[in-house]
Amino acid sequence: MSARQETGTTTAHRVVILGAGYAGLAAAIQLAARVKRREDVQVTLVNAQERFTERMRLHMTATGQRLAELSVPELLEGTGAQFVRGWVTAVDADAKTVRIDDDRVLPYDTLVYGLGGVADTSAVPGAEDHAYTLSSAQDAELLADRLARLDSGTVVVAGSGLTGIESAAEIAERHPELNVVLLGRQEPGAAMTPKAKAYLHAALHRLGVQVRAGVEVVKVLPDGVELAGGESIAADVVQWTGGTRISPLAAAAGLAVDERGRIVTDAMLRSVSHPEVYAIGDAAAIRQGYGVMHGTCQGGMPTGVHAALSIDRVLEGRQPKPFRFGYYHTPVSLGRGDAVVQFTRPDDSPRRFCLTGRMAVRYKETVTASPWPTYGRMKKMPASGAFWPRGGRFTREAK
Repeated sequence: MSARQETGTTTAHRVVILGAGYAGLAAAIQLAARVKRREDVQVTLVNAQERFTERMRLHMTATGQRLAELSVPELLEGTGAQFVRGWVTAVDADAKTVRIDDDRVLPYDTLVYGLGGVADTSAVPGAEDHAYTLSSAQDAELLADRLARLDSGTVVVAGSGLTGIESAAEIAERHPELNVVLLGRQEPGAAMTPKAKAYLHAALHRLGVQVRAGVEVVKVLPDGVELAGGESIAADVVQWTGGTRISPLAAAAGLAVDERGRIVTDAMLRSVSHPEVYAIGDAAAIRQGYGVMHGTCQGGMPTGVHAALSIDRVLEGRQPKPFRFGYYHTPVSLGRGDAVVQFTRPDDSPRRFCLTGRMAVRYKETVTASPWPTYGRMKKMPASGAFWPRGGRFTREAK
């Protein structure tokens, strides 16, 4: 018997989606568009604020560049989904309720958990108190204000991953009066081909970014950082990009999580301990044939869409299908006028081909702007959102 027959017209099946990031918004729009004509399904999206955070552009916000004000309720217009503004403070997986701002309780029949990660400032002493992050638009605006008040000085970007690279390049380009130092255990672009990596390093050198690889920050000080081995580097500003952490709410709710706090899912993106809970984006530990997925927008949106497809199938009395995804690129901004795009195999290992310079800039901007037309198409044609690289042999689990 289908969920529609069970619920009839008396009680709607309540689907609550937590987090309106790229994945959560994709899940809400995709599912709401598919059940729009049904009266027995209610879709609710919960987020701490109405403003959508363009995480892929936060390094621009951090340097004072004005971005479009994107409203989550406006993006949901016409779908029939409800929007609830508030902080999720607790999830009760046994009672099937979500607590909002400690004073409201929202019941659910199906939960989609998409509360993404934030900068892990707990990993190193002093980072929480003295470092700036790009965990939110507000955090980025605080950094932009601080940089704007400096006439000279040193900015240390701690963490040489993609966020650190893009931040260091953007700061160096927008604030040539500042000395920018990029620190990290690995060299920037470590996973790229020699050609792409060499281009990236040349661009950082051209912008005046001082790169120090093979170093570890063990403490953030009010006026700099301390490295393993005892060396200190003086800094007027420290930006922390050294990894992310996941909200502890899932673990506190009793959901099965991995060592990083991500919800462990089955092949359909359901929690292995609570199958009425789906996990998407950075909040999910999703295993593919090549290993557990890492958080990116290119993988996050497909997880949101697939969760919506799975829920829709269950509501219709059908079995959900396994999720499969293969990576296809790593685009990296190097300021506003330069970029490098490393194309990848589905397991995220680099292919020989890459784009650099203006072509890479255009490609990166197209990728960054692509969610909005995608969401718009999904409202009118939900099936249009269900296309992404499945990864072929790379994403098949070994039997």
